[in-house]
Amino acid sequence: MDWGAILSNTLGYILSPVTIAYALAATGLAVHFGYAGLLNFGMAGFMALGGYGYAISVLSFGIPWWLGMIIGLLAAAVFALILGIPTLRLRADYLAIVTIAAAEIVRLLFTTQVFDEFTNSADGLGGYHASFRAANPFPPGQYGFGPWQSNETVLWTRVFGLGMLAIAILLVWSLMRSPWGRVLKGIREDEDAVRSLGKNVFAYKMQALVVGGVIGAMGGIVYVLPSAVVPSSYTTALTFFLWTILLLGGAATVLGPTLGAVIFWVVLALLGNLLPELADAGILPMSSIQAGTLRYILVGVALMVLVIFRPQGILGDKREMTFVK
Repeated sequence: MDWGAILSNTLGYILSPVTIAYALAATGLAVHFGYAGLLNFGMAGFMALGGYGYAISVLSFGIPWWLGMIIGLLAAAVFALILGIPTLRLRADYLAIVTIAAAEIVRLLFTTQVFDEFTNSADGLGGYHASFRAANPFPPGQYGFGPWQSNETVLWTRVFGLGMLAIAILLVWSLMRSPWGRVLKGIREDEDAVRSLGKNVFAYKMQALVVGGVIGAMGGIVYVLPSAVVPSSYTTALTFFLWTILLLGGAATVLGPTLGAVIFWVVLALLGNLLPELADAGILPMSSIQAGTLRYILVGVALMVLVIFRPQGILGDKREMTFVK
């Protein structure tokens, strides 16, 4: 058993673009659920719109990479408005059903051949990286050390993703310390009481849905920077992973989603490397393929234990979770 390779592959996920993308999307989900109390199960749709908005803008219209990213964020904002107008007055459980259905509709629209000219249907999109990589400020070479060693392209993607994550964290921190954020927390706890004070609860919920959706789209953009945009990546499993990350780190916290993303992917990578090795060594009575699937079962069990014994998450305050019924 090659422990060096296992540890190297595992630790590499700490600064992986995938981890950064999930941290961004989970931060957006924290705005929705942790601070506004919106039970949104459609974050995969916002990520898909961010990624596809960016890729289509660059490939089909020849738009600069930075403007394509802005278009992806605007697409997510428009989707939030369209989604929120008919649904934000729904009860939490009905909102969850509608949002997960909306995300599936978005994914299927990108899969259908009706828009094949722009989306390439189920095959997805690639080859949109040239302009982004041309803006790379790092000269060619190898950077970093150990499991974090990379070339200039991967480093540029990491630095850009970390920059977007820092902006998102700072934005959420600032908003939640503002009067707007205090009203949002009040709506989370008791929206009838806030409404009785003359506040437009629907408008605040809509604003929170847009802000969180745009941050989720930022995660979707970072998610597709290293490789390609593929519609099969935006299934309900993506949303459930984001919820696991959010609950792990702490729903009503600023840094909890980032911590949760790091822990989630490090543990998932460790189990994904370790369990098949144990199966091949005969320690586990199963095949390496079955052992690879076992990691999701273990993560699910760990999530159930976490929700039972520490529902506020690692960084959360139990008093912040009183709105979860």
